[in-house]
Amino acid sequence: MWYKVPLVLAPQPEGGFTVTSPVLPELVTEGDTIEEAMANVSDALAAVVELYEESGRALPSGIRQDTGIGPVWLEALVVA
Repeated sequence: MWYKVPLVLAPQPEGGFTVTSPVLPELVTEGDTIEEAMANVSDALAAVVELYEESGRALPSGIRQDTGIGPVWLEALVVA
């Protein structure tokens, strides 16, 4: 399953980065670098989806993406 989730990447004063989502407040992860923080998002999202399923809660509308319906708009953070 694909999910389209808005993310907020915040640098931390002590170093590293925290990633959260305004539509999934339970999604919180971090990393020492931007690349590491973003790589951790997939595991954090899987844990949040499992939490929602176990508690019988529906995920916010619009975040599940059907991969068979055509193009999906994607915005990405690219570090160059």
